Amino acid sequence: MLFTRTYRYSSTMPAEAIKSRLIGKHVKVHNMDFEVYEKDRVLRVIPHAEQEQSIRTLPITHVEFKGKGSQTQVVVSSKMRKIDSGGPMLIVIFCSFMLIAAILSLIFGKSEFLSITYTLVGISIAIFLVFWYRMEQGYFDYVRKIRDYIKQQSVA
Repeated sequence: MLFTRTYRYSSTMPAEAIKSRLIGKHVKVHNMDFEVYEKDRVLRVIPHAEQEQSIRTLPITHVEFKGKGSQTQVVVSSKMRKIDSGGPMLIVIFCSFMLIAAILSLIFGKSEFLSITYTLVGISIAIFLVFWYRMEQGYFDYVRKIRDYIKQQSVA
């Protein structure tokens, strides 16, 4: 999906040692508390957003371990919470429909609709760029910092 990120790397630490370093810990990212716990042999990093008053798009991160000889492959995958995914998906769909309308206007319209076509393309790109910048500052920054924390804890 558009908002899912997966990161793989190898560590020299055994999987159990990495798990013991992470389970039960709390990660602070932008004054937001994330808790690490184990469920079904997978570590989950879940945000504690019960007291949050502002609307934020937050990730749920899963950490899986695969033994490969003397090394452990760590797979960190983050996805958006289902409760948060509606707004960003609506913006992406809205921008897509505006681009499709602009393309159809360019193909089937006459030269008098050229200004409308350019306006639709410009508005669509502007909305998407502002949206993506805000996502980089928020959601994707949470994902990067959680990933870096997990990688820091799994280095021997």
